[in-house]
Amino acid sequence: MSEHKPGQPHQPENQLDEDAIAFAQGIFELARNGGTKMLNPLLEAGVPVDIRTSNGDSLLMLATYNGHVDAARLLLEKGADPDLANDRLQTPLAGVVYKGDMDCVNLLLEKGAGVDCRPDGAKTPLMYAAMFNRTNMIERLLEAGADPQLQDAEGNTALSLARAMDAQDAIKHLDR
Repeated sequence: MSEHKPGQPHQPENQLDEDAIAFAQGIFELARNGGTKMLNPLLEAGVPVDIRTSNGDSLLMLATYNGHVDAARLLLEKGADPDLANDRLQTPLAGVVYKGDMDCVNLLLEKGAGVDCRPDGAKTPLMYAAMFNRTNMIERLLEAGADPQLQDAEGNTALSLARAMDAQDAIKHLDR
């Protein structure tokens, strides 16, 4: 229990915890909604750039997943880890491929995201592109050096996942 100091308003500890949680949730909402102008001073003041939600989503994951390129650029310039995976074993690059956002794919690759980076056994960004028949992303990821032979925990490759999803265009791109 914290000690109450004279001259300071007394707040119960659970109120302080609730205030901290509300503050963090506000920061997550800024990233989710592209609040670049409001995020910048908070990061400058010391808010950790890789702070994460209870689901493990980083500010960068929230910004990119919701298509906010300017907020994502700010976070990357402030040192956000472009390969920090969430609790669903998705990196920001895998998340934006899943969402189909080419602008965020390009930004992440330009700013150093690992094209094949993923937690052990997870799907690569190329696997998500193949599953959802996103041929423009398949081409971009292959151009960036993606390895089409990598396997997930079940032994699937990008090509086998494209076949399982009957993603005909992706199959043509990968079956060369």
